Amino acid sequence: MRKAVLALLALLLAGVALAAYAFAEARRDPVVRVAEIGLDRWPAGAAPVRVVLLSDIHIGTAAMGPARLARIVAQVNALRPDLVVIAGDFVSGHVPDSAARIGAPMVAPLAGLRAPLGVVAVLGNHDHWTGAAAVRAELARARIAVVENGALVRGPLALGGVGDDFTGHADIAATMRAVRRLRGARVLFTHSPDIAPDLPADAALLLAGHTHCGQGVLPFWGPISEVSRYGARYRCGIRAEPARTVVVTGGLGTSGVPFRLGAPPDLWLLTLGPKR
Repeated sequence: MRKAVLALLALLLAGVALAAYAFAEARRDPVVRVAEIGLDRWPAGAAPVRVVLLSDIHIGTAAMGPARLARIVAQVNALRPDLVVIAGDFVSGHVPDSAARIGAPMVAPLAGLRAPLGVVAVLGNHDHWTGAAAVRAELARARIAVVENGALVRGPLALGGVGDDFTGHADIAATMRAVRRLRGARVLFTHSPDIAPDLPADAALLLAGHTHCGQGVLPFWGPISEVSRYGARYRCGIRAEPARTVVVTGGLGTSGVPFRLGAPPDLWLLTLGPKR
């Protein structure tokens, strides 16, 4: 009996230690991942552009509050990006009309982002579930341009923002019509990377988030759950395919439990320039 109690106690302590580690991992400063990507249609004489890709802030959980978000904003500013792209899921939860309450604390930190070409964003599934209009209003206060199935020009880039596929808001055709009317190298950004196989050939770069890189990835097992219908194909990092490059960030926050294991928070610093 004593050995059984000691074994149970050891398992309990191991579980507590693992949970403490996973919580600390969820609140750590994001890993900065770096890549250079060449694009067609690059305007002659235009300098390369440094783009920081962020996603899945999920403010309103134990893993993400205003103080941590302000620290991450300072980390981003220290990278001296020309442009910041945020690929959705600013708030956390599923409760309708809760975004106005949850989202307000993120305005001051996000308003501190500094990039000569500005900050652009799309909405994610949690933003739609909790109140898209309220999220847009909070982002407008932070001087962040929200694009949904439309496009805008930032420097040498023609940026197309595709609505969230996970909640049925993606309209690739409308986005591409808007992008094709603009001059510049074409870059699409969205929340879920699952739109990638449906993109036309002239959409050569897609930036996305949503997957959290698995969030909880167990040794010898893999992710506890997958949120992409393509499994590991677009789970994390850079996926180079014949028609395009897909960059998926693991994001900054958490969904569900405020834990990360084997999938630390991350952001991407991408240098975009002419295709060689």
